Amino acid sequence: MTPTLVRHHRHDPNTASAPATDAGARARDWAEIQERMLVPLYEAAYERLEVGPATRLLGLGCGSGLALLIAASRGAQVTGVEADPERVALARERLLADAPRSGSSTEDTPDKPTRLYEGASAEVCDGSAPAYNLVTAFEPLGCASGDSEGLAVALESAIPLAERGSAVVLAGWGPPERCATSAVLRVASRLTETLRATGGRGWRPARRDDLEDVASRAGLRPDGSGRVACPFGYADMDSAVRGLLSTGLFHAAVRATDPAQVEKELTEALHPHVRGDGTVWMSNVFRYLIARRP
Repeated sequence: MTPTLVRHHRHDPNTASAPATDAGARARDWAEIQERMLVPLYEAAYERLEVGPATRLLGLGCGSGLALLIAASRGAQVTGVEADPERVALARERLLADAPRSGSSTEDTPDKPTRLYEGASAEVCDGSAPAYNLVTAFEPLGCASGDSEGLAVALESAIPLAERGSAVVLAGWGPPERCATSAVLRVASRLTETLRATGGRGWRPARRDDLEDVASRAGLRPDGSGRVACPFGYADMDSAVRGLLSTGLFHAAVRATDPAQVEKELTEALHPHVRGDGTVWMSNVFRYLIARRP
């Protein structure tokens, strides 16, 4: 299995425990610490669908591009859409290393047909590109309130860009009792009592039919599913706190209280998962659904 224990770069001792409060630092923590925790999920879906040179993939919520990079290494032609401009910039560094840093956010050449777009939906994509035959949405459902509604909107704009019969991969958290991180993520809701009233993204327990419900609303036909172990492993407490804060699930809690309080509560919730050598380890199971465009 792909290793998930990661060591974060060292920081000044006086600031090592401070949570990343600016967008650039959070995006960097996501790319360097957290994003790779879902690599087993990406690889399982790609293996099942035999992703390769014939694949034209559209990745919704592509983050800083790691899932796209894995698909591209298998020969796929990849396109990514991501709402966070800082994550898009990091994806560009990974996938478009030779592209100019200013101007267009895409590069489309015969030897590197990779496209990256900044936006919340596929409406920002170039409609002249060949139709996709695989759409992925790897940001897991079943953790934040309102996440299924956001995905439904993203799919509405993406599905018309895919060929009929194309596969659409949706991902979600497994049952809370099989995801040790679920208890840690509840900190976000405990610190933000007014989340429902303010529309913030608070933790919610995963539901058994989350993925099927979204697929049905999008007019997709289910065509198989699977479960994948994705343990979250961190070299130390600092990396664990920074990685989890980079997910965006604690943003509302930070606004409702303050960064230091969120970090304190998060650290306390993580203590049961600290091993004797100081590493932090939480077992999790994620689920994916493969659906088809009629």
